[in-house]
Amino acid sequence: MAALGREAGADLEAAGVRPVRAGEAPKDIKLPTYTHCQSSSSLGDAKLRKPMVIEIIEKKFDYLRKEKTLNVYGTVAFGTTASFSGMLANVIFRHCFKVKHDGVKTYASLTTLPFLSTIVAYKLLVTDALYSGNISRENCVLRSSLIGIVCGVLYPTALAFSKNGRLAVKYHTVPLPPKGRVLLHWLLLCHTEVKAMVIPLILQTVFGIFHGLQHYAIFEGTLEKTVH
Repeated sequence: MAALGREAGADLEAAGVRPVRAGEAPKDIKLPTYTHCQSSSSLGDAKLRKPMVIEIIEKKFDYLRKEKTLNVYGTVAFGTTASFSGMLANVIFRHCFKVKHDGVKTYASLTTLPFLSTIVAYKLLVTDALYSGNISRENCVLRSSLIGIVCGVLYPTALAFSKNGRLAVKYHTVPLPPKGRVLLHWLLLCHTEVKAMVIPLILQTVFGIFHGLQHYAIFEGTLEKTVH
C-alpha cells in the first residue's frame, strides 16, 4: 500500500500537481482583496455621476421646452393668418351681397373658426405625426401647405359665402335668384370680387411650406440633441 501511495504521488508531481500536506495552505489560490481606496473611489465616481445625469436630463427637458414653444408660436401665427383670410372673405361677400346686418356676429365667426380649425388640423396631421415618427420632411411640408389652403382659404371663403348669402336672403339686400339656380346666381354676382382671395391663397401656401420646413428642422435638431 505504501508503494502504491508513493507511485501515485510521483505521478501527480510529474503531471505538475503538488499535493497539499497537512497543515500547509495552498499557494496557487489567490483570494480577491478589496481595499478601502477602491471602495472610496467607487463612491466618489457615483457621487460625480449623479449630478452629470441630472444635468443631462435638465438639458433634454430644456431642448424639448424650446421646441414646444417655437412650435406653439408658429402654429398660432399660422392660425392668425387664417383669421385674416376669413376677415377678408367676409368683407368681400358682405360687399357683394350688400349686407349691413349682424356684422359683429359674422366677423367673430369668420375669425375664430378658421383660427381654431387651422390649429387643430395642424396638431392632428403634422405635430402628432412628427412625434410618432410616421412622417417625412416632404410629407410635413405637403400637409402644412394643404392645411394652409383648406383651413386658411377655402373654408373661410365657403363660410363667408354661406353666412352672407343667408343674410342677403333674409333681409332682401339683393334680388332673389330663380329657383334651382341659387348657387350659380350668387357665384356670378361676386365672381369678380372673389378673385381677391388669390392673395391669401398664395400667402397661406407659402407660409404653410415655410412653417412645415421650420417645424421639421426644429424637431429634427431637438431629437438629435436629446439622443446625444
